[in-house]
Amino acid sequence: MDKFENVTVVKKANVYFNGNVTSRTIFLENGLRKTLGIILPGQYEFGTAAKEHMEVLAGKLNVLLPGSKEWASFEAGQAFEIPANSKFKVSADEVSDYCCTYINE
Repeated sequence: MDKFENVTVVKKANVYFNGNVTSRTIFLENGLRKTLGIILPGQYEFGTAAKEHMEVLAGKLNVLLPGSKEWASFEAGQAFEIPANSKFKVSADEVSDYCCTYINE
């Protein structure tokens, strides 16, 4: 899906790590929450309460998933999931574009 229609957009940006990671929150008609964001080069650690499905739209992300000792790489067109109530690390060598879907189970 290249675009979302009939969405509600939160005007205020989500800004993390001194502006190196930014996103905008959108809500689909069915209430599903997503964020569309940009990650600048660097390494970051995130925590999440909800399960997340992360799609890499452009660039490449190296990810240390919860419970893993090895980094995995994801390029444009690939995705990965993060379990609820966990922390994970992301490393980017280039500007990367992503879409995150929050899954409430």
